Amino acid sequence: MAEGGGWFRAKREDDRFLVAAGGRWTTATLAALDAPLRALEAGAAHAVAIDLGEIEALDTAGAWLLHRTLKQLARAGIAASFARTRPEYATLLEQAAHADRAHPPAEPAGHPFINLLLRLGKGAYALRDIAAGLLNFFGLLWLSIARSMVKPARIRFVSVVSHMERTGLDAMPIVGLLSFLIGVVIAYQGADQLRKFGAEVFVVNLLGISILREMGILLTAIIVAGRSGSAFTAEIGTMRVNEEVDAMITLGLDPIEVLVLPRTLALVLTLPLLTFYADIMGLAGGCLMAISTLDLTIAQFLKQLQTSVAIQHFWVGMYKSPVFAFVIAMIGCYEGLNVERSAESVGRQTTKSVVEAIFLVIVLDAVFSIFFTKIEY
Repeated sequence: MAEGGGWFRAKREDDRFLVAAGGRWTTATLAALDAPLRALEAGAAHAVAIDLGEIEALDTAGAWLLHRTLKQLARAGIAASFARTRPEYATLLEQAAHADRAHPPAEPAGHPFINLLLRLGKGAYALRDIAAGLLNFFGLLWLSIARSMVKPARIRFVSVVSHMERTGLDAMPIVGLLSFLIGVVIAYQGADQLRKFGAEVFVVNLLGISILREMGILLTAIIVAGRSGSAFTAEIGTMRVNEEVDAMITLGLDPIEVLVLPRTLALVLTLPLLTFYADIMGLAGGCLMAISTLDLTIAQFLKQLQTSVAIQHFWVGMYKSPVFAFVIAMIGCYEGLNVERSAESVGRQTTKSVVEAIFLVIVLDAVFSIFFTKIEY
């Protein structure tokens, strides 16, 4: 044994085999103990105890060596245990014992077709759970809205205005720029195709209907889902990690009313305004491209737009906006409240909220398009 290193003494007392360990059981001093410990035998003893009361220092390697010795002495079915273990050392010994457990054998690969069906089944059950959770949250949110309608004083108007600024005013640059560029693209590509039939002027019809009816609201909703919906999830999720939501519940506050309702109302009020702004910017981009490529004047463009595009196309996009806003805010807050106690969970739920919000927005847009076409609106 090196000076300042670990040591052990073994002795028998009646039918017990006792091992007293002391000193520093660390990586630097264990080489001299390995062979003597391997040579220990409990013999005819009925019980084994390793006394750790005199150990001065213990690391993971020392804990593993003590666990190996205990396991070695207990191989013949003899009862073996540690004695006088300090709490900080008990954790290391538990980790060494846990790491020494046999891992279950890997499951057989199975048939590829069966595995495909298994993955599809698991995905269907996961989709069912998500749908059930969203439906339950939808009901809780409407109950909170109903309570606020009965008592408007429960609404936190300062929070609503703050979120309106963050989700609406701060989003105007990116929404305006992308809508303008989409208008340019639609006008350019439409004019290029219609020129083959000598019907370039009808690019105004194409631009007005596509922007006002579909592209303006859809593009705005997707931008808001990626920008504001993810922010809702990250903010509420971080509060979950920091246990601020639990503290809120302890104080008797309703997280739905305090965190979810202001964000939902703000987005429902903001998205129609952003949609109108996106429509104007999209038409402006298309107008610029039409003037530069088709030799139209602004007056001709506006006259063709007025005569060919009915006002109901504008209202179709506006009708969709509060529904899309409600869905985006609901999913963003729902996934935020589902965050677990880890930073990794915040990122995972934020990704889920964006994917789910965009998916539902596109599905609802398809449903609205079919509905308005069927009623010839």
